[in-house]
Amino acid sequence: MEAFKRGLEAGNRGDVDALLDELHPEIEWHSALHALIGGQQTVFRGHDGVRRMIGDLYEAFAEVHIEMSEFRDLGDGLVAIGRTRIRGKASGVKMETVLAFVTEVRDGKTISIRAYLDREEALEAAGLGGRRETWLSRAVRTLTHRR
Repeated sequence: MEAFKRGLEAGNRGDVDALLDELHPEIEWHSALHALIGGQQTVFRGHDGVRRMIGDLYEAFAEVHIEMSEFRDLGDGLVAIGRTRIRGKASGVKMETVLAFVTEVRDGKTISIRAYLDREEALEAAGLGGRRETWLSRAVRTLTHRR
Protein backbone atom coordinates (compact mmCIF):
# COMPACT_ATOMS: atom_id res chain seq x y z
CA MET A 1 0.00 0.00 0.00
CA GLU A 2 2.87 2.37 0.76
CA ALA A 3 4.36 1.81 -2.70
CA PHE A 4 1.00 2.75 -4.25
CA LYS A 5 0.83 5.91 -2.16
CA ARG A 6 4.39 6.83 -3.17
CA GLY A 7 3.48 6.34 -6.82
CA LEU A 8 0.36 8.45 -6.42
CA GLU A 9 2.34 11.27 -4.81
CA ALA A 10 4.95 11.06 -7.59
CA GLY A 11 2.23 11.25 -10.24
CA ASN A 12 0.68 14.30 -8.59
CA ARG A 13 4.12 15.97 -8.58
CA GLY A 14 4.60 15.12 -12.25
CA ASP A 15 7.60 12.90 -11.40
CA VAL A 16 7.05 10.16 -13.97
CA ASP A 17 10.33 8.38 -13.20
CA ALA A 18 9.46 8.08 -9.49
CA LEU A 19 6.01 6.79 -10.45
CA LEU A 20 7.54 4.17 -12.76
CA ASP A 21 9.87 3.06 -9.94
CA GLU A 22 6.75 1.82 -8.11
CA LEU A 23 5.34 -0.01 -11.14
CA HIS A 24 6.27 -3.45 -12.43
CA PRO A 25 7.92 -3.30 -15.89
CA GLU A 26 4.97 -5.36 -17.25
CA ILE A 27 2.32 -3.02 -15.79
CA GLU A 28 -1.12 -2.99 -17.40
CA TRP A 29 -2.92 0.28 -16.61
CA HIS A 30 -6.57 0.50 -17.59
CA SER A 31 -7.17 4.27 -17.68
CA ALA A 32 -10.66 5.58 -17.01
CA LEU A 33 -9.66 9.23 -17.44
CA HIS A 34 -9.35 8.74 -21.20
CA ALA A 35 -13.15 8.41 -21.28
CA LEU A 36 -13.29 12.02 -20.05
CA ILE A 37 -11.33 13.25 -23.07
CA GLY A 38 -13.70 11.72 -25.56
CA GLY A 39 -12.02 8.36 -25.87
CA GLN A 40 -12.73 5.09 -24.24
CA GLN A 41 -11.15 3.20 -21.40
CA THR A 42 -7.76 2.23 -22.78
CA VAL A 43 -5.10 -0.25 -21.63
CA PHE A 44 -1.50 0.99 -21.47
CA ARG A 45 1.19 -1.67 -21.17
CA GLY A 46 4.68 -1.39 -19.74
CA HIS A 47 6.56 1.70 -18.64
CA ASP A 48 6.47 3.13 -22.18
CA GLY A 49 2.69 2.74 -22.20
CA VAL A 50 2.38 4.57 -18.88
CA ARG A 51 4.51 7.40 -20.29
CA ARG A 52 2.15 7.61 -23.30
CA MET A 53 -0.89 7.63 -21.00
CA ILE A 54 0.51 10.47 -18.91
CA GLY A 55 1.46 12.36 -22.06
CA ASP A 56 -2.11 11.99 -23.38
CA LEU A 57 -3.55 13.30 -20.12
CA TYR A 58 -1.25 16.32 -19.97
CA GLU A 59 -1.99 17.06 -23.61
CA ALA A 60 -5.69 17.39 -22.74
CA PHE A 61 -5.53 18.67 -19.15
CA ALA A 62 -3.61 21.56 -17.63
CA GLU A 63 -4.14 20.00 -14.20
CA VAL A 64 -4.65 16.42 -13.03
CA HIS A 65 -4.64 15.86 -9.29
CA ILE A 66 -5.70 12.64 -7.61
CA GLU A 67 -6.57 12.30 -3.92
CA MET A 68 -7.43 8.94 -2.42
CA SER A 69 -9.36 8.91 0.84
CA GLU A 70 -10.18 5.21 1.27
CA PHE A 71 -7.85 2.23 0.96
CA ARG A 72 -8.66 -1.46 1.28
CA ASP A 73 -5.91 -4.04 1.41
CA LEU A 74 -6.63 -7.09 -0.76
CA GLY A 75 -3.47 -8.98 0.20
CA ASP A 76 -2.00 -9.09 -3.31
CA GLY A 77 -3.30 -5.64 -4.21
CA LEU A 78 -5.62 -2.91 -3.03
CA VAL A 79 -8.65 -0.79 -3.72
CA ALA A 80 -8.17 2.97 -3.49
CA ILE A 81 -11.15 5.31 -3.70
CA GLY A 82 -11.11 9.06 -3.91
CA ARG A 83 -11.46 11.92 -6.36
CA THR A 84 -9.62 13.47 -9.23
CA ARG A 85 -9.56 17.14 -10.06
CA ILE A 86 -8.87 18.08 -13.66
CA ARG A 87 -8.75 21.32 -15.63
CA GLY A 88 -9.03 21.39 -19.40
CA LYS A 89 -5.98 22.79 -21.15
CA ALA A 90 -7.88 24.53 -23.95
CA SER A 91 -11.08 25.44 -22.08
CA GLY A 92 -9.80 26.04 -18.56
CA VAL A 93 -12.93 24.26 -17.30
CA LYS A 94 -12.46 22.52 -13.96
CA MET A 95 -14.08 19.23 -13.09
CA GLU A 96 -13.99 16.89 -10.12
CA THR A 97 -15.11 13.27 -10.24
CA VAL A 98 -14.89 10.02 -8.32
CA LEU A 99 -11.86 7.95 -9.21
CA ALA A 100 -11.10 4.49 -7.88
CA PHE A 101 -8.29 2.04 -8.55
CA VAL A 102 -8.14 -1.73 -8.15
CA THR A 103 -4.54 -2.95 -8.23
CA GLU A 104 -2.57 -6.17 -8.24
CA VAL A 105 1.01 -6.51 -6.99
CA ARG A 106 3.76 -8.88 -8.15
CA ASP A 107 7.32 -8.91 -6.82
CA GLY A 108 6.56 -5.89 -4.63
CA LYS A 109 5.51 -3.72 -7.60
CA THR A 110 2.10 -2.85 -9.00
CA ILE A 111 1.51 -4.94 -12.12
CA SER A 112 -2.13 -4.10 -12.80
CA ILE A 113 -4.17 -0.95 -12.26
CA ARG A 114 -7.81 -0.75 -13.25
CA ALA A 115 -9.35 2.68 -12.89
CA TYR A 116 -13.06 3.33 -12.39
CA LEU A 117 -15.19 6.47 -12.36
CA ASP A 118 -17.68 4.71 -10.06
CA ARG A 119 -16.92 3.65 -6.47
CA GLU A 120 -19.34 0.73 -6.41
CA GLU A 121 -18.09 -0.62 -9.73
CA ALA A 122 -14.55 -0.68 -8.33
CA LEU A 123 -15.65 -2.45 -5.15
CA GLU A 124 -17.57 -5.02 -7.19
CA ALA A 125 -14.55 -5.59 -9.46
CA ALA A 126 -12.47 -6.26 -6.33
CA GLY A 127 -15.08 -8.70 -5.00
CA LEU A 128 -16.00 -6.41 -2.10
CA GLY A 129 -19.69 -5.87 -2.50
CA GLY A 130 -22.84 -6.27 -4.46
CA ARG A 131 -23.57 -3.95 -7.33
CA ARG A 132 -25.96 -1.16 -6.50
CA GLU A 133 -28.36 -0.17 -9.21
CA THR A 134 -27.16 2.93 -11.04
CA TRP A 135 -29.46 5.52 -12.57
CA LEU A 136 -28.55 4.18 -16.02
CA SER A 137 -29.26 0.53 -15.24
CA ARG A 138 -32.52 1.56 -13.53
CA ALA A 139 -33.52 3.62 -16.60
CA VAL A 140 -32.72 0.75 -18.97
CA ARG A 141 -34.68 -1.71 -16.80
CA THR A 142 -37.64 0.68 -16.66
CA LEU A 143 -37.60 1.36 -20.41
CA THR A 144 -37.32 -2.29 -21.37
CA HIS A 145 -39.81 -3.68 -18.83
CA ARG A 146 -42.95 -5.02 -20.46
CA ARG A 147 -46.24 -4.19 -18.85
